[in-house]
Amino acid sequence: MAADRYILLVEDNPNEETLTLHALRENGITNAVVVARDGVEALDFLFGDDSQRRPPSARLPAVIVMDLKLPRIDGFELVRRIRAHERSSLIPLVILTGSHDPNDIREAYRLGANSYVLKPLELGRFVMVIGLLARYWLNLNQTAHTDSGY
Repeated sequence: MAADRYILLVEDNPNEETLTLHALRENGITNAVVVARDGVEALDFLFGDDSQRRPPSARLPAVIVMDLKLPRIDGFELVRRIRAHERSSLIPLVILTGSHDPNDIREAYRLGANSYVLKPLELGRFVMVIGLLARYWLNLNQTAHTDSGY
């Protein structure tokens, strides 16, 4: 995996954050992960002067992995704002959530999510799913903003 490609993880639950980071390590994923604990932190990271948190060789994340149920700015509004801004409109965006609600799925895609993945409840399956997601989005997927100068 290209070492300069990193993940922006937007997750407010500390246990699920720890579990996701553990699953990445278990799968041998060594790329940097920047964690935002709510929608406001994610927007500050993407659009604010938060350059000290960004890995030096990469300005935009290779993928944003985010929950829907977030404090301050919920996941739907976060997707809306990310897609509305030219700087971030093409960043791959994966919803990783426990919501099975068909309305949530439809709305996430309507707003511009690239993928909607249900969080597995069983640890082994969760580790496997996170590994598959990371390998696909960091290794196989080609992003439109790779050479955009951002």
